Amino acid sequence: MSPTQVIVLVLVVLALVAVAAVVVVASRRRALKQRFGPEYDRVIAERDSRSAAERELRDRERRHAELTLTPLAPESRARYAAAWEELQVRFVDSPKDTVGDAHELVSRLITERGYPTGDFSDQVAHLSVEHNRTLGHYRDAHEIHQRNERGEASTEELRQAVVHYRALFTDLLGTEPTSAGHPTRHTGADTGQTDHPTGQTGATDEPARTTGADDRTRTPQQRQQEQENPHDVPSR
Repeated sequence: MSPTQVIVLVLVVLALVAVAAVVVVASRRRALKQRFGPEYDRVIAERDSRSAAERELRDRERRHAELTLTPLAPESRARYAAAWEELQVRFVDSPKDTVGDAHELVSRLITERGYPTGDFSDQVAHLSVEHNRTLGHYRDAHEIHQRNERGEASTEELRQAVVHYRALFTDLLGTEPTSAGHPTRHTGADTGQTDHPTGQTGATDEPARTTGADDRTRTPQQRQQEQENPHDVPSR
């Protein structure tokens, strides 16, 4: 083999190695994006470089793998779901205390699942590996909880904090609470409406009633059909 051929061969090998390295980096990056979801973009924005951010995310994966996570037993899941239902009812009369109770309940659930509950940033880092979709809610809830402890949070913010806590709570629980799961304020006994913590007002499930005025909108064929088949007509 001539020197020229050797040089060409070496260059080809180096090119193949470079291509393989690019493919590996791209594959790892794609895996991190899929694993961390929106948390990937958040960490990228917070760090000086993409490589530094990805090193941190891989470190989170390593530390997460060292945890001994425990799935909830059915009785534990039912107990937590019932506790949340009680908590949301208390919000109406005591919103400030309820946010603190929500914080404690979520913290207990995090601990029982096997996650550390010491430093908040470490806790978030561990949760980000499997619960990144609801992590933004948890950050927002934690921020309002801290403002609540300083007496700076409004009632609307407290209501939103409970909603945010619920997002991570149901994610960790693995199932929805038995009801809507939100603190609810009733606006009146006879209005048929409730004020939900999302700020939306929804009507009750009671179906609308038809009146005799509907008779004016029926065609002659419909009236004749009703006379011939009276049992097919819905009660009014």
